[in-house]
Amino acid sequence: MTLLDQDGVRLTVDDEAVVATVTLTNPAKRNAQSPALWRALTEAGRLLPGSVRVAVLRGEGKSFSAGLDRQAFTPEGFDGEPSFLDLARGSDAELDVAIAEYQQAFTWWRRTDLVSIAAVQGHAIGAGFQLALACDLRVCADDVQFAMRETSLGLVPDLTGTHPLTALVGYARALEICATGRFVHAAEAERLGLANLAVPAAELDATVRDLTAALLAAPRDALIETKALLREAHTRTYEEQLAAERAAQARRLRDLAGIAD
Repeated sequence: MTLLDQDGVRLTVDDEAVVATVTLTNPAKRNAQSPALWRALTEAGRLLPGSVRVAVLRGEGKSFSAGLDRQAFTPEGFDGEPSFLDLARGSDAELDVAIAEYQQAFTWWRRTDLVSIAAVQGHAIGAGFQLALACDLRVCADDVQFAMRETSLGLVPDLTGTHPLTALVGYARALEICATGRFVHAAEAERLGLANLAVPAAELDATVRDLTAALLAAPRDALIETKALLREAHTRTYEEQLAAERAAQARRLRDLAGIAD
């Protein structure tokens, strides 16, 4: 069932409404991103049924997403949108609000009530790289080309990508990737932990289906508790994490025993 199809984004759910697929649908522009696309991605997150357990993000065509549409930096910008040059002329508060709105398209993928998977092929550059990083897991085709080009353009990665990138590869490697803007290909992405799996392009969809099935095999509440434990582990001390594990396990045991909190 299709719940959304606008501005380069299509949201569908399977018959049981447990798997959602968000597809970037502008392959002619290599799924370049714009404020309208970001608003559509945010709306897709709002429209997700509460029953969805796995959200898959993919891009049509040869590229996952080649990043921000450079039209944003032209004086005319996009129809009906302020150009980024116009935004830069606004106040600090106005600019902060605009960027925060854009970031919403990248935040909901890490909700604890679902697991998100990015199926990445071809180019994943700049905003495309950050969108893949917004997901919990990444399955990559062997032709993938990750690159963070913002610094090379005099900008910074501001679409939520710096936190997961640093968590995955460490500060020094994240700095090197961002500062040089170089390509990270499939084998290196898998070795660094950017990709959970790297497979031949022809096997990308089947691999994502297999991973989705494996995630659905676990009881939902146990997976939600486990994801929450792992997501917050880096913010706690060792002893605090042990306490969090005990509290989560107590909830699971009471649930299995039919004992309400």
